[in-house]
Amino acid sequence: MGPAEPLPIRVPVGEGSPRWASRTVQRRVLLVVHNVTSAGRLWDLLPLFHDDFRVQLLVTSTGSSAFQGGVRELFADLELPVLPWEQALSTPVDLAISASFGGELAHIQGKLSVLSHGVGYTKKLGTPGAGSREPTFGLSPEWLLADDGAPFVDGFVLSHPEQLERLAQACPEAVPSAVIAGDPCFDRMLAGRPYRDRFRRALGVRDGQRLVVLNSTWNPEGFFGSGGGQDALPSLLPRLTAELPADDYRLAAVLHPNIWHGHGPGQIRAWLDQALRAGLTLIDPVHAWRQALLAADLVLGDFGAVTYYAAALGTPVLLAADGQGRLDPEAPLAEFVRRAPRLLPRSPLRPQVEEALGGHRPDTTPAEFVTSAPGRSAALLRRHFYALMGLPEPAAPASLEPLPLPPYNPPRTTAPLHVRTRVQGADITLERSTEQPYDAAGDTHLSVHEDTRHPGDLELADLITRAGRADDPRLGGPDLWTAEVLRRHPHCAAAAYVTGPGACTVRVRGHGLYRLTAGSGADADPAAYASSLYAWLANGGTVPARGLTLRVRTAAGTHPVVVDAVDDGDFGGFVAFA
Repeated sequence: MGPAEPLPIRVPVGEGSPRWASRTVQRRVLLVVHNVTSAGRLWDLLPLFHDDFRVQLLVTSTGSSAFQGGVRELFADLELPVLPWEQALSTPVDLAISASFGGELAHIQGKLSVLSHGVGYTKKLGTPGAGSREPTFGLSPEWLLADDGAPFVDGFVLSHPEQLERLAQACPEAVPSAVIAGDPCFDRMLAGRPYRDRFRRALGVRDGQRLVVLNSTWNPEGFFGSGGGQDALPSLLPRLTAELPADDYRLAAVLHPNIWHGHGPGQIRAWLDQALRAGLTLIDPVHAWRQALLAADLVLGDFGAVTYYAAALGTPVLLAADGQGRLDPEAPLAEFVRRAPRLLPRSPLRPQVEEALGGHRPDTTPAEFVTSAPGRSAALLRRHFYALMGLPEPAAPASLEPLPLPPYNPPRTTAPLHVRTRVQGADITLERSTEQPYDAAGDTHLSVHEDTRHPGDLELADLITRAGRADDPRLGGPDLWTAEVLRRHPHCAAAAYVTGPGACTVRVRGHGLYRLTAGSGADADPAAYASSLYAWLANGGTVPARGLTLRVRTAAGTHPVVVDAVDDGDFGGFVAFA
């Protein structure tokens, strides 16, 4: 037993377990985890056994995957009895379910059902350089037959008949065990579609903003990988934040769990630090990636399953990596990759993104081949599992867990933003990005978050911003903080303290203190409202005692902002004459 192996358990299975168990069950179901990726698909299935007092759920890890990071944490969240792999192999069970072929599955003492942890079986996995001779993972004798040449899988779950056709060609011996039972992962996304707006708000996507999701599968030829002939991502990330205005686009990234746990979440954040400070958000690759996909307006992806799911949902896709022969050429995913529009990483990005969004015509083919039984996987899978166990199904309808609403995770941009404005009456047209385009028109100023990585940025700032609670005792509240900022940075003209999703307090040197509040229909970053007020005042505007309403225009729409002057109190003289 290696140091990572848990100790053998004695309850509810193990030596003397009948003496210690509170309940006697009729069936044991063992979930066999290869890595975090496969575990995610098994978690989809848990509700199929809910409320059945006849069934004891158990979990084990084969330990055979190169990607072991995150497995223990998932087990802790699941709170099921964990069997060491050796004990799992020696413990009789009525049903074992795996979402991968790793480990000695043929030696499990019980019925075995295997399902895919992606969009069917699509990727080649064999001897490098074997070309078309490489077997397709999960659809070849290498994976489906035991040493004696006999099939060892009792239930081989497929999501579409086309997979059965390829199985019949590659390994006809396994056809009798095949069952077409849909795709529970996709069914959960289909059920979550009505809540798209909630998922968008959870990511801080504002009305009119477009959410661009970057997605990568895990191997070197993926979008995040450094192989495949070009390593586009390091140079692409800063250009995305530079070319896509911050108020018009929201950026998020969904990375394969094998990337996340293979290199380590801390390393991923270290590599992506500049992009994160520019507003990119990393999505939980186990619990929140489907919600992000439902929220997306565009996916910049590769040949992985997540990109194909996006296309199946009708979302525009631009491929940044095609896998260079990693896919079974007969798989629908391979055909999709051959036809999908490409991202040209060395060409201007904004026109490509706008064309993909504006010219998109949904392709029904991916949805057709993801599953032949949309919305029916729960019923089909439970019927299959209970038949293998020889147990009547529960009377209640089979169902899957709804996708949870993720925690509120808005962008936190601490990189300096170059702000371009044009003032026409009370209308202020505004664009903010991390770099100044060479052909930028209009007046410009620099907006810098107080937590910028480089303190020297604050000495160049025209506007310094921060977000926090109005009663945060550490900052002293908006009035005190804005005064302290202007005192500390004498070359800065304005300071803005964001107190909520539609409100901020702005102090402008030589003008005074103002409260800005989003008007009816407004939904932009309050720091953008602050930039608009600064531009308005810099162009000779004044705020009357009764206040005024500015109209902040971005590509996402027009946002009325109510501006009210506030009595400066003890800070007025300092601000006016400093």
